[in-house]
Amino acid sequence: MISSPPQVSLHRHGVDDIAVLLDTLADIWTDAHTGHDDVAQAGFTSEALRRQITGHTRHEEFVLIVASLADQTVGFGYGFHCTPTYWFGEQLLPAIEPKARNTRSLAGICELAVRSGWQGYGIGTRIHDSLLAALRTEWASLLAMPGDRGAQRLYRRLGYRYAGPYNAGPDGPVLDLLLLRTRH
Repeated sequence: MISSPPQVSLHRHGVDDIAVLLDTLADIWTDAHTGHDDVAQAGFTSEALRRQITGHTRHEEFVLIVASLADQTVGFGYGFHCTPTYWFGEQLLPAIEPKARNTRSLAGICELAVRSGWQGYGIGTRIHDSLLAALRTEWASLLAMPGDRGAQRLYRRLGYRYAGPYNAGPDGPVLDLLLLRTRH
């Protein structure tokens, strides 16, 4: 982290803005994951991201936060309100902390990506905090690649705790399900 972070502006967007922003979001995501062979091997691609975002726009209270620096878009994150059963899945639900398992106030944070040249400046933290402020839930949860040390370090610093292994489909990778109590 540098001593004086860049002056990044954060902008909140909703479902109606996705069509215009989708190419930019896919470009940021691709740049953020350059050199992460485990991501590609797990089947995560910019095309999969496009399908994922488009599918997630049907969720209630979908929120997208985009970070810009001057005229360059440098990062984004999005999430939405969801039920514990939807987010954790029937198999993992019994292993989740009871207060989180039974909550009616859960946000699923689906993506948090910052261009590789802008990582380490606190932009991801600002996007994350802005997402949580917009979603206003008691709990937040996200999935992380087990081998992504940078992301894992960020999420630990933000207060997330490991909640269990999450199998991303029959042929998909096993990801780390992380959980954060946002309000006590």
